[in-house]
Amino acid sequence: METYDALLASITPSSGETRTIFDPATGNAVGQAPIHTVEDLESAIAAARAAQPAWAALGHDARSAALLKAADAVERSAEELAQLLSREQGKPLNGPNARFEVGACAAWLRAAAGTPLEPETVVDDGETRAELHYRPIGVVGAIGPWNWPMMITIWQIAPALRMGNAVVVKPSEYTPLSVLALAKVLNEELPEGLLTVVSGGRDVGARLAEHPAIGKVMFTGSTATGKAIIKSSADTVKRLTLELGGNDAGIVLPDADPKAIAEGLFWGAFINTGQTCAALKRLYVHDSLYEAVCSELTAVAAATPMGNGLDENNVLGPLQNRAQYDIVARLVDAARDFGARILLGGNPDTDQPGYFYPTTLVADIDNGNPLVAEEQFGPALPIIRYSTVDQAVTMANALDVGLGASVWSSDLDGARKVAARLEAGTVWINKHGAVDPRIPFGGAKQSGYGLEFGVEGLKALGVPQIING
Repeated sequence: METYDALLASITPSSGETRTIFDPATGNAVGQAPIHTVEDLESAIAAARAAQPAWAALGHDARSAALLKAADAVERSAEELAQLLSREQGKPLNGPNARFEVGACAAWLRAAAGTPLEPETVVDDGETRAELHYRPIGVVGAIGPWNWPMMITIWQIAPALRMGNAVVVKPSEYTPLSVLALAKVLNEELPEGLLTVVSGGRDVGARLAEHPAIGKVMFTGSTATGKAIIKSSADTVKRLTLELGGNDAGIVLPDADPKAIAEGLFWGAFINTGQTCAALKRLYVHDSLYEAVCSELTAVAAATPMGNGLDENNVLGPLQNRAQYDIVARLVDAARDFGARILLGGNPDTDQPGYFYPTTLVADIDNGNPLVAEEQFGPALPIIRYSTVDQAVTMANALDVGLGASVWSSDLDGARKVAARLEAGTVWINKHGAVDPRIPFGGAKQSGYGLEFGVEGLKALGVPQIING
């Protein structure tokens, strides 16, 4: 374990071009990030190719043991990593935020190490025997986002390493320090060259996606960028796992208890200040419960403190960057202009430092309003009335995305029947956005393709091979 200052110093370049990373809560400088180039990427890929065969030859047990040691290393530096994450990304230390995210990194490493993946006997009838195995891909490119920079990086690299691959990571330009620090800690327990972070711009990401030595790209981010990766990966027929934009719907059925579900609804929508792909972003509530749900949700939201993430009392933070702040402000303003009712928030204090947008609840809004139809990715939740379940399902399914969805009800069997009608990769009952390293996760429609987590996530980081005979 080392101090925060020592950890930051260990990832601060001693030479080469750098840029300053600023705290989105205060505007203060956090540290200096390297500006890596395409040439740096080439060096990282060459090192990964050199390190990968020996790593693959170790076998599952030895690789899993190394991942368990890497999880221990994360836990030894957990507080320092959380402090850096809070400063760079903006999320508070407490609540389902920075300390939670670092803890999840260790948990997902252990899950990747501990998930069994045995050869599968496909046919064995006395004449033919066929077994399905999964072999390493080679070098995997991992391109991550700025909202959960450490945790989503682990989602990408842990199964890749477990399956015998080397990994080259390209972090978001908004949050490179968190990923560089995480990799520095992991590399205390990994062979040299096996895991490298290349902190560059779009040219680096584009080259990673098209590079002939990269066998697979894992990407979490916008649908637009995902489409660009698909195009640039086509010439080399790369394998892809894409977790793209969502605009998740939640449906509150008439038999739900507004008070009982209010806190779950709130955190489903506002975890990480709404900056989560699989957050609840559109809430459909039956006429009979509409005002009660609005009232209970407003009470929870009004009591939840927002502010600088280093203040132990806060559990909501700023938007991570100005561009995202402007999107949220534009969409809330559009809702207000079209006559929607602002239950809470919608009135940012432009005199304070940081990209703080207040927790905002918007009622009496049309389903076609931009705040509903576009992904806000921030602390503003539209609440839409419906009269029949068929109407709610139709509205929920109307968009071209389908990452997650949820159904809220006191009748589990009834909720499951409604859930089966929703076009989403995951549908939660009486919760939203709860991911589990044992349970596969992936999107439908333009929210991407491929599965992460569990045994299916391991298989996605291997090349299936049939041995017949």
